[in-house]
Amino acid sequence: MTAPTTPTRGYTASKEQLLARLRRVEGQVRGIEKMVEDDRYCIDVLTQISAIQAALDKVGLGLLDGHARHCMREGAAEGRADEMATEMMAAVGRLMKRG
Repeated sequence: MTAPTTPTRGYTASKEQLLARLRRVEGQVRGIEKMVEDDRYCIDVLTQISAIQAALDKVGLGLLDGHARHCMREGAAEGRADEMATEMMAAVGRLMKRG
């Protein structure tokens, strides 16, 4: 009997870099929490929120790139190209929505 294998994802090759970015974002969020606790100036807090949004956008774009280059290629090889394209465009739509 063979051991189960972990599926390969579009971000597998850059997983450590992705995790490092996410840890950095997590630290930025904790920094904003401290800024609010310390009653920092509103515009300074908003500036940090903007920086976090930009960092998360970069993570999202990286994941989309990996998905397009890896996951969609596999889906197309399995005859699921339309399904995969619809799924990806729905994800892009969710990423683009902002309050």
